[in-house]
Amino acid sequence: MQVIDQAIPAVKLVIPKRHGDARGWFSETYRADILAAHGVEDHFIQDNQSFSAQQGTVRGLHFQRHPFAQAKLIRVLSGAILDVAVDLRRDQPTYGRHVAVRLDAENGHQLYIPIGFGHGFCTLEPDTMVAYKVAGGVYSPEHDGNLLWNDPDLGIDWPVSEAEAQLSAKDKVAPRFADLAPLF
Repeated sequence: MQVIDQAIPAVKLVIPKRHGDARGWFSETYRADILAAHGVEDHFIQDNQSFSAQQGTVRGLHFQRHPFAQAKLIRVLSGAILDVAVDLRRDQPTYGRHVAVRLDAENGHQLYIPIGFGHGFCTLEPDTMVAYKVAGGVYSPEHDGNLLWNDPDLGIDWPVSEAEAQLSAKDKVAPRFADLAPLF
């Protein structure tokens, strides 16, 4: 398993090794000891899964406020996504910057996003299934927050236009980055 720091070093691309033969392949998708050697020592407490039937579905940008803030380890079970993490840690030089990575079922890559980030993704193919491990706090509706997915201040190059994006009602009216109170 490889663990590669991204442009924001707290965010890490995790590349599990696949062992293949005539039957297919086998892969360890999570190894606490290997991740810990790269500074990821989270205790994962919840697993989540989403299915998006349509290409161009946007989920996010979401976060949980303290004391239920969450770290995530994202992977794609079928289809493909552009996965995005936005740094919401005001005390960091990377505050307001983002990392965007293509994850798909074919390559098996994963993205680790620590506490203090907004997270979202856009499906690049129909019938996309995403699974992720969560560390920190369990989901709490009272601590749930979101950020406008296409806020121009963030400069995210989404692979879908505003008119084509499939969004939840909550994500359509999310606040802009400039309007967020300090979170982390």
